[in-house]
Amino acid sequence: MPKTQDHTHTQRISLDHDFEVLYEKACEAGIETAFSRAKQTPVPCPFGSAGVCCRHCLEGPCRIGLNGKGPQEGICGANGDTIVARNLLTMMIEGAAGHAEHGRETALALLEASEGHSDYQIKGVEKLYQVAAGLGIETNGKAVADIGKQVALKALEDFQKQAGAMNWLTLHAQQQSIDKWDELGITPVNIHLEISKAVTRTSMGCDADPVNLLLGCLTMGLVDGFGGLHLSSDLQDILFGVPKLVKSNFRLGVIKKEMVNIAVHGHVPLLSEKIVEWSRKLSEEAKAAGAAGINVVGICCSGNEMLMRHGIPAASSFSSQELVIVTGMLEAMIVDVQCIMPGIQKVAECYHTEIITTLPYVKIAGSTHVDFHSDKADKAAQDIVRKAIANFPKRDHQKITSFTGTVEAYAGFSNEQIIEALSALNKEDPLKPLLDAISSGAIRGVAAIVGCTNVREFQDWGNVTVAKELLKNNVLVVATGCSAHSLAKHNLMNMQGLEYCGESLRGVLKAIGQAVGLESLPPTLHMGSCVDNSRPADLLTAVANRLGVEVKDLPAVGSCPETHSPKALVIGTYFLANGVDVHVGVNPQVSGSQFVTDVLCNGAKDDGLNLEKLFGGKLIYEKDPVKAAAILLRRIEEKRLALGLSSKLESEV
Repeated sequence: MPKTQDHTHTQRISLDHDFEVLYEKACEAGIETAFSRAKQTPVPCPFGSAGVCCRHCLEGPCRIGLNGKGPQEGICGANGDTIVARNLLTMMIEGAAGHAEHGRETALALLEASEGHSDYQIKGVEKLYQVAAGLGIETNGKAVADIGKQVALKALEDFQKQAGAMNWLTLHAQQQSIDKWDELGITPVNIHLEISKAVTRTSMGCDADPVNLLLGCLTMGLVDGFGGLHLSSDLQDILFGVPKLVKSNFRLGVIKKEMVNIAVHGHVPLLSEKIVEWSRKLSEEAKAAGAAGINVVGICCSGNEMLMRHGIPAASSFSSQELVIVTGMLEAMIVDVQCIMPGIQKVAECYHTEIITTLPYVKIAGSTHVDFHSDKADKAAQDIVRKAIANFPKRDHQKITSFTGTVEAYAGFSNEQIIEALSALNKEDPLKPLLDAISSGAIRGVAAIVGCTNVREFQDWGNVTVAKELLKNNVLVVATGCSAHSLAKHNLMNMQGLEYCGESLRGVLKAIGQAVGLESLPPTLHMGSCVDNSRPADLLTAVANRLGVEVKDLPAVGSCPETHSPKALVIGTYFLANGVDVHVGVNPQVSGSQFVTDVLCNGAKDDGLNLEKLFGGKLIYEKDPVKAAAILLRRIEEKRLALGLSSKLESEV
């Protein structure tokens, strides 16, 4: 069992008390977790935090002195502006590459399903026809499998073509935006090409122009947005069906003492879909092992994917993933890719839990590995579920800590579900009720709270606080990723949370909800996983097209209060390239360059080149969630004023 010498855990780690109970339990048992490791290194490296540490060649590492003191250039002559911009681009590459591989895996799965070579079938036929039409694929008289194959090949073309724009970019982007990106030379041609070029330009002795490097960041944002988010979401909807309204539960009470408990963790739902399927089929085997059945729970974005389509309950977001094991009731944690802490294996060794990796390029030392491929998905899933069943009798009942409390949450708010709900008010023009509410000021604007939880932050507090501040000021809030876990756990995705809404927003939510047979819509709308940030993007595009304006003109903002992953930064960059303001509550590691900071964060009225001048939106870094919400509210009112809508800033004009 791994031991730790000293744990200082007097400071709270989470707004969720259940996780604090498990953290105390882990500390008392001498089990290290991410939270205890963070307390052992309370102050991150100041040079890395400022983005001025360079490790791009073996002459270094070099670092630029802070506050103008010490060396101001690396050995090769790269200054702080170049190093900060280059490090930022490196993070963007990491984020975009992860989402791109997610999209490629899904495209290959669709191709194999269409050719009859895999254990999957096309369930989202209507979405298939919609995407095919947008790609210019002829569908009349063609079989579903043939159309699926053509869509899959169009997706794979976005990893191969050598000229023109990516297919998924032209499918989803506004033409005005494409024209702007073309003018700046940042329109991506193909996903792998742009990632390869970006890696090359960050190499020693290559791109040393901070402006050019920042343009490269924007290209990575577009690669991620269209080649990662949109492509993945579209193809997953085709394979597994479009999410619809569903009710489920959050918090640790979803882990059942009498059941075989399996956690699915990661991002690509190809694996999780089959685990859910076979956990139901093998229920009798679990009963034969002494359990009441099999209970699948979600962690991170795999949890969101299974929640959206199957109502599978969610146990944890990113930062507390190790503590789920500390319940002593988890038979197996099945992982695929992204946001998987290596530390889960050491924690699992203190219990009977089996960590099972499934991808050849994502392994953890000491864990069990089961190769997962779409052509043998059923066999792999059966093997995995049976491993979990076999672990049930191995529990140490003295180590079990169970919880009974859960929080009810509504999810499944795909754009198709939102339009369906709005059509109950206006069948001929479903968007009109939403547009009328925005125009009248009943809804001041739209905010997407997205991204992560971060071990160095007070878990859930930033996400929940920003949401509550926006809701009470009548802003419609949608959520994705681990931020959605935070909001759901604290009653912001059920009717109890309506008390946090301003009066006019509450009235709109009730009107729509009652039209579809509910008491109300929940205060915040769960739109899915991190790749499903394509959904709020599509919603904004639909609203902008309906109004005859650009997305950048809308009273809409994005916020990631508890950022941890480079994926969150590159998602944010995609929205910035579309002119949407993006707030982050965790240091984006650019403060070592005033130039880079100004380009990202300055306003249109400031001197010099900056994002707001180019696109209409800017990066907002503010750690205090109350202050951050106030800034976002002001930006929403500024956009309303510019659109000629009622604005609280009219007296300032």
